[in-house]
Amino acid sequence: MAKANFYFYVLKCKDGSFYAGFTTDVKKRVATHNAGKGAKYTRSHRPVTLLYFESFTTKTQALQKEAWFKKLTRAKKEAYLRDKKIDI
Repeated sequence: MAKANFYFYVLKCKDGSFYAGFTTDVKKRVATHNAGKGAKYTRSHRPVTLLYFESFTTKTQALQKEAWFKKLTRAKKEAYLRDKKIDI
């Protein structure tokens, strides 16, 4: 069984918006976002909290999941997270 080295993650920002990304270290990446050194979007929407993450064996898989999620409407993002039993 291959080790999962890549992660797709979803953050909830202070204003209630979602931010999706990919990383190799979820805990470190969330800390980076909250330190104001992450994505430009999250710098002005701090603090952020981790809502959800999935692990993948390849970078491509994680990036594809991120791209898929970002194309969803807000309602479909919420439905996806509810299906994963995430309290949004």
